[in-house]
Parts: sequence; C-alpha cells; structure tokens
Amino acid sequence: MFDLVFDTIYFASFSNFYGLSNINLSSFDILLAYIVAIVCSIIVALVLRLPLLPSKPYRYSFDVSALYPTPIIAIGILSIFLVLNYTFMYNGLVIAVVIGVLSALFVKYLFDFVFPKPLDENAGEDINE
Repeated sequence: MFDLVFDTIYFASFSNFYGLSNINLSSFDILLAYIVAIVCSIIVALVLRLPLLPSKPYRYSFDVSALYPTPIIAIGILSIFLVLNYTFMYNGLVIAVVIGVLSALFVKYLFDFVFPKPLDENAGEDINE
C-alpha cells in the first residue's frame, strides 16, 4: 500500500526540502549509526548507574536497565530521524550519539513518569482478612 520510506525519500528529492535531498546513505552508514546509538546509550546508562540487567525474575520485572529499554528507545528515535532523511553531520553519527545520550537520560529520569509500573495485584486487599 504505502511505502513511507520510499515516499519520503522520493518526494524530498523533488522538493529539495531543507536542502537534504542530495544526501545518500549507504547501508553501512545506517548500520554504523545504529551501532553507535546502541553503544552510546548503554555506556551512558551504565555511567548513570542503571543496572545492566533488571532484577529477577526477568519475566515479571518492570525495572529499567541498561540493556532494556535504553537501546530500544535509541533505535526507535534514530529510525524516525533516518526515515525523515535528517542525518545532520557525518552521515548521522553525531545525531546517533546525541540520541544515545538522550535516551539514556530519558530512561534514567523520565521513563517511570511516562510509563508507570502496573499496580500490584494485592495492593487493594486487606492483610487481616
């Protein structure tokens, strides 16, 4: 039906939107930008003292960690920038570093406010019953 990536690149090449239509990224450049965003987000999360893994049991843990959801958020935001054909400088490496740092800061300080943890099942019950 709709191929948003193709439409974005195709129509931007005709309209010269913000002068970015002459930028061509290879697959290697895109892959390198993703790897830089992942590595930067994990390193900054560890510097901010987020745990590497969530607490056990992993299946029922809603704790944030350096491995999840920090790089996932960085990949998602970088994907939005790449689909919109906004790469800034050095074939998207600078924007990948900035997104990696900001995603780690978001997970550390704002993630619990934006995505609150679910309520405990036993929170409303009286213990003495």
